[in-house]
Amino acid sequence: MCAGDSPSSSKTNYSWLYFLGSHDSFSYWVDEKSPVGPDQATAIKRLARISLVKKIMKKWSVTQNLTFKEQLEGGIRYFDLRVSSKPGEIGQEIYFIHGLFGIKVWDGLMEINTFLEQHPKEVIFLDFNHFYAMDDSHHFFLINRIRSAFGSKLCCVECVEYVTLQYMWEKKHQVLIFYHYPLYREFPFLWPGNKMPAPWANTTNVHKLLQFLETTLEERSRYGTFHVSQAILTPRVKTIARHLVRGLKNTLVHR
Repeated sequence: MCAGDSPSSSKTNYSWLYFLGSHDSFSYWVDEKSPVGPDQATAIKRLARISLVKKIMKKWSVTQNLTFKEQLEGGIRYFDLRVSSKPGEIGQEIYFIHGLFGIKVWDGLMEINTFLEQHPKEVIFLDFNHFYAMDDSHHFFLINRIRSAFGSKLCCVECVEYVTLQYMWEKKHQVLIFYHYPLYREFPFLWPGNKMPAPWANTTNVHKLLQFLETTLEERSRYGTFHVSQAILTPRVKTIARHLVRGLKNTLVHR
């Protein structure tokens, strides 16, 4: 959806518009042959030496089956991103990660930028909220990648109330980057993570999730920030243990 479908919406503050988002947005493809990611406990890394364990991990790591392009075409405009270096790999390449490694971040950014080039009035939110096995040099590498990918499309930090669709169109901006790491202070196009709070229900119970979403929506800051409503159920260790073969989709998503 384009928030500017009506004249009034183009002047509406962005924090008062609703956009669709995806969780672990990159996990449509994770590599069973890759090492287990540094986001996992040591015990899981040891178990993953058994090939079957990685197959099971994939069933619980993939949170959707659409590529970035397909998600964008389906209306997704907010992307939840977790990234990591590959320990032991030469260089500073950064990958998406959720249990197992996904594609290179650069490849994902290029796919997103291609869509934006074809749709100059669309605006997206990229929320880099988890970093693993990364020191400052890795962050500088990633930030430079972001700048190279989007260039003048990047919207610099501004008072949230000033950011309307009309504002973005006039400035020819299309991308807001939220970066949950202190180095955001050194780059004007990196919005601090606290401008995109995303309270998490952490439950497998649908009723509790709905209650949580209603409560947090009512309590969200009325001014100065955006807000994420995470309408997702989260598996616990015992959930996975009881439903090893079924996976995330069949155990929780349909619910």
